[in-house]
Amino acid sequence: MTNQAIVYVVDDDEQACKAVLTLVKTMGLPAESFSSAEEFLEAYDGHRPACLVTDVRMLGMSGLELQEQLNKLGISISVVVLTAYANTNTTVRAMRNGALTLMEKPCDDDLLWESIRTGIATDQHNWEQEQRTSDLRERLETLTPKEREVLEYIVAGNANKVIANRLDVSVRTIENHRQKIFQKMKADSLAELVRMALAVGVITDSDNV
Repeated sequence: MTNQAIVYVVDDDEQACKAVLTLVKTMGLPAESFSSAEEFLEAYDGHRPACLVTDVRMLGMSGLELQEQLNKLGISISVVVLTAYANTNTTVRAMRNGALTLMEKPCDDDLLWESIRTGIATDQHNWEQEQRTSDLRERLETLTPKEREVLEYIVAGNANKVIANRLDVSVRTIENHRQKIFQKMKADSLAELVRMALAVGVITDSDNV
């Protein structure tokens, strides 16, 4: 992808925020800071890949609540949670919300930078996966209802003759549908078509058409 990675820092502690910004910029990455979770949510434009570094305790929405709001909005982004008041409940909640890690303040610069680097790499991988899945869904939408039905039979391992019998059509008709399916999905092999179908949820490993 061409977008440059960016680090978002959300912390109402000005000095702590400045310390993270300085570290990130020293390492050559752009960074933006926000004094509240609400400010970040209002400004965030969906840029990926990215890593969000947020404090737990802030005025207004907490860092954990920010995580939960991002999840509700369907926004996927790597999150590193910082806190000066670490406890089991906070750690469990942060990790359940999908945090990459939770670190205690004051943070070791090397450990924090390594967490941010991991977050960026993870987010880029996730973003690329999401883009591939989105592209496959667009291809799937080009199939007619009948082609979609035939696809489900194909990826379930049924031969053309079996599909033809089940749909009460000729084998030639199934062969034509099959050719169009492979063309529209841009699949070069049956194995690739099956992987595509699994990726977009046309079938699951337990499906049996």
